[in-house]
Order: sequence, then C-alpha cells, then structure tokens
Amino acid sequence: MPLMSDKDREAVRKEFTQLPNPVKLVMFTQENECMYCRETRELLTELPTLSDKLSLEVYDFVKDKDKAEAFGVDKIPATVVMGGEDYGIRYYGIPAGYEFASMLMAVKMISSGKSELSDESRNYLKSLEKEVHLQVFVTPTCPYCPAMVVLAHQMAFESPKVQGDMVEISEFPHLSHKYNVMGVPRTVINGKHSVEGRVPEAMLLSQIKLALYNEKKS
Repeated sequence: MPLMSDKDREAVRKEFTQLPNPVKLVMFTQENECMYCRETRELLTELPTLSDKLSLEVYDFVKDKDKAEAFGVDKIPATVVMGGEDYGIRYYGIPAGYEFASMLMAVKMISSGKSELSDESRNYLKSLEKEVHLQVFVTPTCPYCPAMVVLAHQMAFESPKVQGDMVEISEFPHLSHKYNVMGVPRTVINGKHSVEGRVPEAMLLSQIKLALYNEKKS
C-alpha cells in the first residue's frame, strides 16, 4: 500500500517536473529490518515513480558492509541523497512527516546544483580545512526541524569537508541520550558543540566557526 496519498503523489510529481539533472537515492536496510526500515524503503521506492530523473539503490547493511563503509553509514535506516557525486547528505531514520519536505528540498538542490546559501557562507565553507559534522536531531512532528536539516544539507552541498545528517530521535535513542537532546531541533557540531532550535544561516555559520575555534584551542 503506498505511503503517499494520490494528492501528495501528484504534488510531488509537479515539484519534480523541472528537475534538470539526475539524483540518486541510496538506502541501507537489512534482512531483519530495523524500526521503520520497511516504511522508509516503501517511501523511497515511490519517489522514482514520480520522476525519471530519480533512481533508487537499496543495500543490505550487513551483506553490503563494504558499501556501507564506503558511504560512512553506521546505522539504519540510512539514506544518501547524491548526484554525480556524494555531497555528504544523509538521512538517518524515516524522512516522514515534516521531514519529507526536507527530502524534496535535497533532491531539488542536488538536481539544480544550487544551494541558495549566501556568498559569505559559500566562500567560508569552500575554504574549510577541517571536517565539520552536523547532526540535526528531529522528530517527524516538529515543524521547525526541516529548516535546520535543509541548512545542514546546503552546507554539506557546498563543501566536501561538511557532512549533514538528519537524525530521527525515536529511532536512535542512544544518540539522543548521548547528546542530551531534550528538544528538537538540536544541531550538534562535531559531537561537542550544540545549537538549540531553529536558527538563521548566519548564526549556524558563526556557531561552526566557534566550534572549530574551540577545537583548535583544546
């Protein structure tokens, strides 16, 4: 049974009408499926039926261990959204509810080749010498979360040094506990520095700079 209603499918089809370049979704699951692995696979399987620019590859997290390691995938369900290259855009957990919108945005961004970030952000991100890992903790019912996921993905798109992850907290409670996630969205930078709530692009950029400065000092 399709997870999307006919109305939603038609809306997505219209969104994808003008996709200029191909986008590939790479999903990792396993034979004994995890929480929401089946639903995630079903949702992703529907998307390529709505545009000939979209394709899907599904791998077994255990049997295709080398592939998972190549993508740096360490938990499932995991989805990589990529074009001709891997931009470090990751979804850990089902991109459902409000997060479905961020998935559509990632597809459109990669297809168009434009992040829409400011010149200041783009120039800084392209000059990065150190790795930046952005983990945005979300729930599907949080209306403020997709904006932070999109922002993390935009930054990942602009720099090979940045990886942007959506992490759905109910599917990965050990990470929620590890990073003391009491509310969402919460963006964790390099596992040490955190940003609470929805913040504008300039503020997230300044927090990345602060996190890297503190790392340099320590």
